[in-house]
Amino acid sequence: MVEGNGTRSPHRVVIVGGGFGGLYAAKGLGRAPVEVTLVDKRNFHLFQPLLYQVATGTLSPADISSPLRGILNRFKNIQVLMDEVIDLDPAAQTIILPGREIPYDSLIVATGVSHHYFGNDHWQPTAPGLKTVEDALEMRRRIFMAFEAAEKEPDPEKRRAWLTFVIVGGGPTGVELAGAIAELAFNTLKHDFRNIDTAETQILLLEGLDRILPPYLPELSAKAAAALQRLGITVQTQSMVTDIANDIVTYKRNGQMEAIAAKTILWAAGVKASAMGQVLANRTHASLDRSGRVIVEPDLSIAHHPNIFVIGDLAHFAHQGDKPLPGVAPVAVQEGEYVARLIKKRLQGESLPPFTYVDAGSLAVIGQNAAVVDLGFIRLTGAIAWLAWVFVHIYYLIEFDNKLIVMLQWGWNYFTRNRGARLITGESSLSQDVQNTCDNYQAPAGMGSPVKV
Repeated sequence: MVEGNGTRSPHRVVIVGGGFGGLYAAKGLGRAPVEVTLVDKRNFHLFQPLLYQVATGTLSPADISSPLRGILNRFKNIQVLMDEVIDLDPAAQTIILPGREIPYDSLIVATGVSHHYFGNDHWQPTAPGLKTVEDALEMRRRIFMAFEAAEKEPDPEKRRAWLTFVIVGGGPTGVELAGAIAELAFNTLKHDFRNIDTAETQILLLEGLDRILPPYLPELSAKAAAALQRLGITVQTQSMVTDIANDIVTYKRNGQMEAIAAKTILWAAGVKASAMGQVLANRTHASLDRSGRVIVEPDLSIAHHPNIFVIGDLAHFAHQGDKPLPGVAPVAVQEGEYVARLIKKRLQGESLPPFTYVDAGSLAVIGQNAAVVDLGFIRLTGAIAWLAWVFVHIYYLIEFDNKLIVMLQWGWNYFTRNRGARLITGESSLSQDVQNTCDNYQAPAGMGSPVKV
């Protein structure tokens, strides 16, 4: 770009989103002859694959989060802004934030996805999903509050509902959540309570298709299901949830309607694109798939807008194989690195071949010493697969202190079966119960009114 005084200003790259795709694109452009502005609603990068461990008390949020400024501060050509993009103007080449606009020469959108309730958004307060730190802390609160409530509940039927956990969705997140809750109930918490036996906990994993872990090979799905059942988890496939209301989950299985009472219902059944997908469709006429993801060109750009790229979970890349690339971290990482290389090549008057994802394999953990790994040339289950899962996740954590803390925490958990992050925080139903009791309390004759706290 040429300024008014005739000098040439650096190429301006704006990246929206600090997840895996956006972060690796920024790192790839570090020290390049460009000015980079990274915009994110949060000031940290979140390692989403381990959110379920925050939700079940194994790790704390800081263990899987890294400040974006701390990661990128060594790159003097990168500015980080904590803000939210609400619109864009492709003709003027600007993104629009509340109260300001930022110009770009190249735009990279990597805003990811959120929960998808398939037209039943009213289920969300009852069945939270798992995409943010707040989601994980809310899940953690509900999981541990369930055991606390069961400890105080004299009615056997109500106590059974408190000790029943329903996870909707049998993909990697649902499988990992189910396995982690089973380890909590049957190992970590088994000596912590006096009025309940946590071994009576019921964990039900519901999957709408004919097997759990649908992206994996059928034999690995079968082994995963068998491992979950050995942990005490009930796996029900071909089960479509039709209603969630009044602590009752109603679902259709094999043509029959079934229902189960559960105080804790967790959602892991689907995702939909972030709002930026619709913004791009409105402003650039980009095509969207059924989930709202943006259909991209072979170089990850939008049709007719070669300087606007969409990467990560928001991108629908269908130019390799017979289905779109999955929404997993390695895909986002490689896409971010590719777009960074492409921008640098274009500035030199060159180009790159179309993007090609190199699939290093798929991993899903079930519990301690139990996982499934598909590396293409070899498929692993059991303890060896679990070790592979551990090392891969340690490798992808962003900063050294996170790697060290998580590795030490996992080592401690492995030998002690203890989880140190079992804190109940946030809004608690307990406080409302106490308030209701105080409101209805009648002091004995001769005593004053109870003190309100």
